[in-house]
Amino acid sequence: MSTPLSSPAQPAERPATTPRPAGRLVSRTVGLDDPGPLLDLLPPGDAEPLAWVRRGEGLVGWGRAARIRTSGPDRFADAERRWRELLGGSVVRDEVRLRGTGPVAFGSFAFADASASESVLEVPETVVGHRDGRWWLTRTTVQAPGARAAAELPGPVEAPAPHGRPEPPRDVTFADGSVTSTEWELLVAAAVARIGRGDVDKVVLARDLLARASAPLDVRSVLQRLAAAYPATWTFHVDGLVGATPEMLVRTHVRLVASRVLAGTIRRTGDDEHDLALAASLARSSKDLGEHEYAVRSVVEALEPFCAGTNVPESPFVLHLANVMHLATDVTGVLRDGVSSLRLAAALHPSAAVCGTPTGAAAGLIADLEGMDRGRYAGPVGWLDADGDGEWGIALRCGQLGDDATEVRLFAGCGIVDGSDPAAELAESTAKLVPMRDALGG
Repeated sequence: MSTPLSSPAQPAERPATTPRPAGRLVSRTVGLDDPGPLLDLLPPGDAEPLAWVRRGEGLVGWGRAARIRTSGPDRFADAERRWRELLGGSVVRDEVRLRGTGPVAFGSFAFADASASESVLEVPETVVGHRDGRWWLTRTTVQAPGARAAAELPGPVEAPAPHGRPEPPRDVTFADGSVTSTEWELLVAAAVARIGRGDVDKVVLARDLLARASAPLDVRSVLQRLAAAYPATWTFHVDGLVGATPEMLVRTHVRLVASRVLAGTIRRTGDDEHDLALAASLARSSKDLGEHEYAVRSVVEALEPFCAGTNVPESPFVLHLANVMHLATDVTGVLRDGVSSLRLAAALHPSAAVCGTPTGAAAGLIADLEGMDRGRYAGPVGWLDADGDGEWGIALRCGQLGDDATEVRLFAGCGIVDGSDPAAELAESTAKLVPMRDALGG
């Protein structure tokens, strides 16, 4: 096995929410010739495929070798501890040895400590990965207790074949979520008033929208539409949470760490010349630059205890996406020994980009004003491998499928600062709902 994961501060002992799998993990990774687009490999009939794909690279998985569920304020530490336990007696044959080979867990974590939504790490039976011109396949099973250790999995290791196009969503309608548009504007105004009183410097308020289809949705279709329309984002699906996030919370490789901060947004018009003018105005906007500075500062302060050094560009750049433009800053650093990507995701969450500043006061204001449980919206989503390396984005531009897959709860949020205009913030949130609405055919 490879380098062990870091040892986070030990949480207080409490009953486990997920039983340890009976047996040990057995995993084999082999190289592949190009099998085709990753999302096309997801098989029909699997209700819970896993995906983390950007510009055709990343990971997809299906089947379930193991699942870890956690909740509450210790959800990250509990998940990492159980992942280490699961790996403790594992048998791994990795013929590729890249970041993301060997056993991999896809994860999605609740935004709030008190959320009713559980957080999850999913270990798929089959993973196909693609990065830098190389493809690989990993098969993982849980071996029965007492069985002889095996370096190979039973049966041949064959490349999966692409499947036909899944059925697109049908007859999708949209309705207000927890509050109406008008009510949400009033909440923004209330938040601006609280900022004016000095309660917080910035708060991120979210709203939801309900989408209903006439038949259960095939999440593969939603993933393919998102990936085609927004190739610069990370298209993901974990445990019913599906979306395309532009924000990389943290990425680690060996001892290098990177985090992309997005804060400050303007909607695109479709007119290239006009959009360039809008991008220039965004880069000069004191309101947006102030919001962005808060977010960058929160990321740097969270990373510094784990890094031997960090690098922060002097000014942000404008990230152009299909529907919006963001102020963006890429923070990088050199990690101290033994720090996992999941440990960093826990330390970075929630950043000012999805919560506010100061974090504690902003989280309290969110609980007071939003009137809804965000679930895993705006929480970390991504994957980690047996070395602790991985990629964790922030679950934005996303929706949570209901139990029968005919309903999806969509989310969007905006950073509110002194001087924010409720109507402008509503327009920004509407723009952020476009990716999921379009993927659902709305």
